[in-house]
Amino acid sequence: MPEARLLAEGELTIIGRLAGSSNATLLCTVTTTDGTDLQCVYKPVAGERPLWDFPTGTLAAREVAAYELSELLGWGLIPTTVWREFGPHGEGSCQRWIDEGDFGALVDVVHPGERLQGWRLVLTGESEYGAPVSLVHADDPDLHRMSVLDVLLNNADRKAGHLLRDESGRIWGIDHGLTFNEEPKLRTVLWGWAGERVPEALLHDLRGLADRWEQVELALSGFLDGYELEALEQRLERLVSTGRLPKPDAQRPAIPWPLY
Repeated sequence: MPEARLLAEGELTIIGRLAGSSNATLLCTVTTTDGTDLQCVYKPVAGERPLWDFPTGTLAAREVAAYELSELLGWGLIPTTVWREFGPHGEGSCQRWIDEGDFGALVDVVHPGERLQGWRLVLTGESEYGAPVSLVHADDPDLHRMSVLDVLLNNADRKAGHLLRDESGRIWGIDHGLTFNEEPKLRTVLWGWAGERVPEALLHDLRGLADRWEQVELALSGFLDGYELEALEQRLERLVSTGRLPKPDAQRPAIPWPLY
């Protein structure tokens, strides 16, 4: 059975709740009648905490929309994520679980000047003890691609803990409930390429997406409102026309907190 269908239709058995999540985030096993099973993360709409700046009951749908957009680009940066009509706690999103490999951190806080070869500097500041520190992330092409995707998603919550490397070394992004807001809200730990040219290969993919906009609308219209799709189209057009990643806006927070 295809993975997406298994996640959407298999029987969900809850293993437990993931600690530290502000919304109900449940680790589950999904199983079919033929015995096929898969670990997954189930986020029921009923378990979402209301937010002042996102419409109530929409976060799970945004998780699915983020996955669909990554797939439309052909980037494969988000684990298979589907909408479930039925589950132990009602409708919501269901995403394949990623087992992390032992490859070290993708984002780190270091002493200024340390370990910058192969790393990108995001910012410098002070620790809680007043010591100077630098926030850095790996200078990795998949993270670069992720930073472009986050601009399109208008991701308001790209924490370090939302970036995983699986047992094969492949990088994945998770937790995309705070995305697709019509107002600028980009908050990310991946500012290392801010203001730089988008690599031509990625620009080619973005232009192709713009040329297939009707397909984008068809894929995402079940998860996003029309005004959110219009805002997405504008972000896409801006990326294609400027060919550059944006810089942080000094008028609003640019880094999520906590970082991890």
